[in-house]
Amino acid sequence: MNLPNKITVSRVCLIPVFLLIMAVPFDWGTFEWLGAKIPVTHFVGAVIFAIASMTDWIDGHYARKYNLVTNFGKFLDPLADKLLVSTAFILLVGLKLAPAWIVVVIIAREFAVTGLRLILAEGGEVAAANMLGKIKTWTQIIAILLLLLHNFPFSALSFRLDLIALWVALIFTIWSGADYFYLNRGVFARSK
Repeated sequence: MNLPNKITVSRVCLIPVFLLIMAVPFDWGTFEWLGAKIPVTHFVGAVIFAIASMTDWIDGHYARKYNLVTNFGKFLDPLADKLLVSTAFILLVGLKLAPAWIVVVIIAREFAVTGLRLILAEGGEVAAANMLGKIKTWTQIIAILLLLLHNFPFSALSFRLDLIALWVALIFTIWSGADYFYLNRGVFARSK
């Protein structure tokens, strides 16, 4: 297993750690900083989520730079991203930090695009992530981090950047999904 794949596997391994920290009712208290009251478990969860998210950039960078792209990596990397982000969003709904309907739309888009990728793969095509998809991923990561940190550092300003970031993530999620289906619309014409 090459280095990028090991980094991807480490991201998958961080998901249950993140889930455990966020879902088990540990009472580590809260701390206040710049007007934000952040439960320590949410802060620790945000750090774990941030580290896991950074591995996405790192593994891709090494895979491209050193020509270490493998079929295993092509399979596991997007799956790891979807598992990490979906886990975080579902936890945020359970913590009443994100509206359920927004999370349903985001996760439904991920299922739909994964289904389309399967159809494309069956025909021998590979649809690489485009810039809209990358923007979608990073807007989701930023929204999740701001929500986990209870709008820190903007809470002192009474400015809900966390919710604005969530709406931006929703818009890019829908836009990138629609774009993905539009760019690959020919696959449905061939299957008739």
